Amino acid sequence: MLGRMIFQATLMIAFFNLLSRLLGLVREIVIARQFGATSATDAYLVALTIPLLFFAILSQALASVVVPVFTEYSARGEKRQAWRLSANLFNILFILLTGAALIGIVIAPVLVKLVAPGLPESTAGLAASLTRIMLPMLVFAGMATLFTGFLNANNIFGISAFSGAVNNGVIIASALTLGAVFGIKGLAWGTVGGMLASVVVQVPALRRTGFRFLPELNWRYPGVLKVFNLVLPVTIGITISQAFIVVDRILASGLPVGSISALNFGQKLIQLPVSLFVLALSTAVFPTLSTWVAEKRNDDVLDAMRRALRIIVLLTLPAAVGLIVLRGPIVRLLFERGAFDERATAMTAVAVLFYAVGLVGFAANIILTRAFYAFQDTRTPVKLLAVNLVINIILSIILMRPLLHGGLALGSSISVLVNTALLVHYLNKRLPGIWDPSWWSFGLKVMVASALLGIVTFAADSFFVDVFAPVPGTLGLLLRVGSGILTGVTVYTLACIVLRFEEVGFVWRNILRLVKR
Repeated sequence: MLGRMIFQATLMIAFFNLLSRLLGLVREIVIARQFGATSATDAYLVALTIPLLFFAILSQALASVVVPVFTEYSARGEKRQAWRLSANLFNILFILLTGAALIGIVIAPVLVKLVAPGLPESTAGLAASLTRIMLPMLVFAGMATLFTGFLNANNIFGISAFSGAVNNGVIIASALTLGAVFGIKGLAWGTVGGMLASVVVQVPALRRTGFRFLPELNWRYPGVLKVFNLVLPVTIGITISQAFIVVDRILASGLPVGSISALNFGQKLIQLPVSLFVLALSTAVFPTLSTWVAEKRNDDVLDAMRRALRIIVLLTLPAAVGLIVLRGPIVRLLFERGAFDERATAMTAVAVLFYAVGLVGFAANIILTRAFYAFQDTRTPVKLLAVNLVINIILSIILMRPLLHGGLALGSSISVLVNTALLVHYLNKRLPGIWDPSWWSFGLKVMVASALLGIVTFAADSFFVDVFAPVPGTLGLLLRVGSGILTGVTVYTLACIVLRFEEVGFVWRNILRLVKR
């Protein structure tokens, strides 16, 4: 069963994810204040693209395969072998990433031309210099990701989740200090320091778990071979995921001006509830699932997955309805200022409307994919993702004619829901019972409660728009949106209590236990 420890870990990770995102927002504000929209900032962002792109792929791929392989050794009582695996992975990854960074430093001007071929010569030269400064981030990013995987495999989540906030904090401090003295190069050094800090902050906890540096470099160590065998399909899957973005931007480039931006901002807003809670839940439950799979405790895996999926549906369906109802004022509150005018707000609200249709799928697919990874099956999700890409392209081409950029968002939502159905179908073969008739009654009750939330939120917003009309600017809009959300959440919670959702009691009991502690 999805136990107290996992739920509390989920809340902890969600808190630190929120803290990291808030500091990330402060980071962007500070950088904008210090350097503005200048050629130096352009050069910094181009130089940052190269290590960050690699980090995005590396972090997701490694995090997905290190945990199940490590826990497999632990489940067999082979803890010493698990730490030998860790040491070998550390040494191999350090050598590979150091080599990649050194090569990148040598060919930095070529990399800049590949990433941003249209930069003026002076800006491109500065970008090449900043790239040379920031490429060591590759090494530190790999180490941070690896350490996070080792800690999570030992059910330690807080410090690794906190490392993202540390990273942003160091960058903010460097922008205000080094940036003030050395300009944009000071910010670049501080950015490298931020990633190094996210490594260092995890070391004490890692040593307490038993990790020690060993001068061992065995490419043929069984666990190492398994990790690299599993990483390849995951990397392909992440590449396919990036292809979704590329396809949307290619198609949107032929639509009215602002379509690409509207899709970008709409997707970021939709991903907010997913990144805060669902990613936290999948991170917390993943090591336990991997351990139970290794111990052949499939009944426990089934129970945990069913509980996790029900909680995800219980949270994301009402979130989708709320976003649909309040999409206009929410987009206006978050984005409408400066060059982001009423037209941009209207276009982004359309993207939010159609992306919200697939919010449950976006969220559920994360935990479903992790279940396959727990079984050390990294190929099935990749095959299904490839099918999903084809469906997405076909639907997008059909729907963009009548709905413009909204058709692209709707095509993504429908295809992701199809992917959810396929993931459930194939996972049900491994875990019979993931899907059973009880889902129909559960889903119907969630839809009734969510519909009630939607009706009440719409009525409340119509009321609060007049109540807070005298309050000027952003504050009035914040009060309107906040009051609408609070009303909707209250009504939905009461509806869930009346409908007697078991998951509501589970969540409430664990929150009370956490508060008491």
